Amino acid sequence: MTWGKWGSQLGTEEMVALMEHCLDSGISTFDHADIYGDYTTESDFGKAFAQSSITRESVQFITKCGIQMTSGRPNRVKHYQYDAAYIINSAETSLKNLQTDYLDLLLLHRPSPLIEPSEVAKAITTLQTSGKIKAFGVSNFSPSQIALLEKAIPVSGNQLECSLLHTDPFYDGTFDDTIANERMAMAWSPLGGFFGETSSRTEAIKRVLETFGENYDANTSQLLLAWLMKHPAGIHPVVGTTKKQRLTDSVAAANIDMDLQDWFVLLEASLGHEVA
Repeated sequence: MTWGKWGSQLGTEEMVALMEHCLDSGISTFDHADIYGDYTTESDFGKAFAQSSITRESVQFITKCGIQMTSGRPNRVKHYQYDAAYIINSAETSLKNLQTDYLDLLLLHRPSPLIEPSEVAKAITTLQTSGKIKAFGVSNFSPSQIALLEKAIPVSGNQLECSLLHTDPFYDGTFDDTIANERMAMAWSPLGGFFGETSSRTEAIKRVLETFGENYDANTSQLLLAWLMKHPAGIHPVVGTTKKQRLTDSVAAANIDMDLQDWFVLLEASLGHEVA
């Protein structure tokens, strides 16, 4: 999301260099959505990917569809659209923009009150049968919304907001659902805007993290990611930075095994009280 118009506005050569750095660092999955950059970032990335020497088999592409915006398209109102024809067209447009023959994972971006599971199933079955997508999932869906879809089509993953500053998925059944149904769990904004917010909550967390840094030989962002990845759902953080060193540091965070009581000390700092 942050590579193009909505963020760092990287040029083609800069995107190629960042892709290569990601692979050198052990990152091979790139998370997109059709709307990023007002429907421009996928094509900017695809142009860069085509000019790189990176093979398609060495990377995984995720993208999302379903949000209709008023910027970038002639819509009167922002809305969600999930009829079969639209989903298929969105996936095919993403394939063209990313200059690839298949998507590793296609996600429905946001739940719609008007979603019809049979329409979604029709589209996903068509796309999977034709080899245009390998897997299907959702983003920002609740367990009950996923259960509704699964009346018609299996859902293999859920990407949602989760961090030390946004712990709702730990308590609202979201990660219970991913574990019980063996769904891949992905977390967007895994740092929770920690570096852009100043509050009594972030200050409490900061004080704790300052005492942990030396013990773990890790920086703040690494500890925030390690805290998230300790959860048994096997959460995959969707890291938004375009800074090479921060990407390298993020990968290293996967090697940190946070102590159980340290994990709860951080949770307590976030909640503002001890657990019951």
